[in-house]
Amino acid sequence: LAALSQVLAAMSVEALHGTSESFDPFFAKVRPHPGQTTAAKNLYKFLSNSKLLNDGNDFGQGSLRQDRYSIRTSAQWMGPLLEDLELAYQQISVELNSVTDNPLIDTAGDNARILHGGNFQAKSITSAMEKTRQAVQSMGRMLYAQCTELIDSSKNNGLPPNLSADEPSLSFTFKGVDIMIAALQSELGFLANPIGSHVQTAEMGNQALNSLALISSRYTLDAVAVLSQMAAAHLVATCQALDLRVINIQFMRTLEQDFMKLFGDSFQVNAVPFKNLLAISKEAWDAFAKQVEQLQSVDSCSRFHQAARAILPIFIMALPQSAASPAIIQSWIDRLGSQATETYRKTHEAYCKCPDATPYLGEASRKMYTHVRQNLKLPFIVEGTLWRPSD
Repeated sequence: LAALSQVLAAMSVEALHGTSESFDPFFAKVRPHPGQTTAAKNLYKFLSNSKLLNDGNDFGQGSLRQDRYSIRTSAQWMGPLLEDLELAYQQISVELNSVTDNPLIDTAGDNARILHGGNFQAKSITSAMEKTRQAVQSMGRMLYAQCTELIDSSKNNGLPPNLSADEPSLSFTFKGVDIMIAALQSELGFLANPIGSHVQTAEMGNQALNSLALISSRYTLDAVAVLSQMAAAHLVATCQALDLRVINIQFMRTLEQDFMKLFGDSFQVNAVPFKNLLAISKEAWDAFAKQVEQLQSVDSCSRFHQAARAILPIFIMALPQSAASPAIIQSWIDRLGSQATETYRKTHEAYCKCPDATPYLGEASRKMYTHVRQNLKLPFIVEGTLWRPSD
């Protein structure tokens, strides 16, 4: 689960269009915690060859320069957990290969001895289990934060709300998952409470110290089961988000070409030098693309018309009045809105006939995505009938 949590963190970076900069080896060099170094190295490797990263320093005006904490600090978050799990593993390995009887018989040498002591006291197991359970809760908290940001359109960097491939007013695909992982994380929080602090005197006072190692182990087993459910939900949600991210990339590439053509057809005027027109069209596209991203919660029939209207001040300020008359502007809004809606529909239809995000994914994501889609046969979820494959 610790390994899977790191893979899911890397997948979340890609799905959220984050950057691999957060895992640059320099960070671990100047803060050389062994766990952090391991986690950062893993994440950096997992993200190699990904085409979904925002590593080009093209952040745009008004956008976040840094990723949010859930992915940006995942190496620092996972680091001490890996260290705790390694220590817990060492403690349990020693315990399982040790003698804990009482009394013990020392047969070495000529004088055999019978020794009475407390080698049965299992505090080392309690200590290992407490660390493990705390690590499980912390891993769950990281996955919970990442998954909720994937589902929330105000934080997922351009993905639709609830990771729905259908119209947002009709489909709420992963809303139930959002509710479920909140409940699971709450349960992990309860299970993370320490057991060792609840030791009671037993056997009429003879056992003043009892490890409660078995109880701590049982609760840890429960916590592992809960984290497994959360990781499974997060894995399915991340694969859905990766598909949606690829659709969005393909759509925006085609839409930019449509936008530039329509701009040239609508606003090409002799009074404005070509160089200036090119700059205006680029500024208009950037503003339009940002509006399209921010209007993910609006159905496609209205979304692109709203985005077009929102950038009209650019034309009014930059173009001569003869080229930006109300009639020309209204015609441009209608044409752009209709063209964008049609491009959106065609892009979704084409992708949903044969969903495959693997050409865009990093090393780890590609393997996990392929396992989910091909081996487990869990499909890309398209709820409505508009883009459902013919089968």
